[in-house]
Amino acid sequence: MRRLIPCVALMLLSGCGALTRLSEVGRPPGMTVSSDPTKEPDWRPITMPMPRQESTPNEANALWRPGSRAFFKDQRAAQVGDIVTVLVTMNDSANLSNGTTATRTGAESAGMPNLFGMEALLPKTIVDPSKLLTSSSSNSNTGSGQIKRAEAVALRLAGVVTQVLPNGNLVVSARQEVRVNSELRELLVTGVIRPQDIASDNTVLHDRMAEARIAYGGRGQLMEVQSPRWGQQIMDIVLPF
Repeated sequence: MRRLIPCVALMLLSGCGALTRLSEVGRPPGMTVSSDPTKEPDWRPITMPMPRQESTPNEANALWRPGSRAFFKDQRAAQVGDIVTVLVTMNDSANLSNGTTATRTGAESAGMPNLFGMEALLPKTIVDPSKLLTSSSSNSNTGSGQIKRAEAVALRLAGVVTQVLPNGNLVVSARQEVRVNSELRELLVTGVIRPQDIASDNTVLHDRMAEARIAYGGRGQLMEVQSPRWGQQIMDIVLPF
């Protein structure tokens, strides 16, 4: 019993993450229940600068509805609760290389061969009046740096309109979880889009999304093996060496 107490205390000190991992031993990670994104504790309405509101003139005997692309009804997302498909296609690369070289050499010499005959008072065997001071210095510095980065992400997931801003822009939140064996992949895309940027097939590109937040990650047995232990992470933060 005495040996069991330190083990339990160590488990508690390791945090809720260890307890969650222990509860999932022998079974894959559990998926979260689908719910309303606006009910999350960290969800907050978005407030952004709005242009001056202009009233839409009413046209007598007009069948065309302002903002509609179809004659009878616009099938694109326009209200809270509507679904829109977000297309994330990123293929970015960057290559930066810098090199610097600096070299400096200096030499100084000073002497007093003649000074009103006072140089004769100096002992010739010890001091040469013409070579009283001689100095030299050299400095060399070479530096180089290179950065290479390549990112390729292709995602396609559906999101829900959670808010309609006063100027008509739509706040979209898209979340998706995919579990393969014991690995759980989590996808998250949030941002603000214009109704005009929604294509006729009810899709919108990520580069048309303002305040975009794109996250692609996961958790599971492979991720736990690839991640350093929490103790090592703490030591990397605390130790100054």
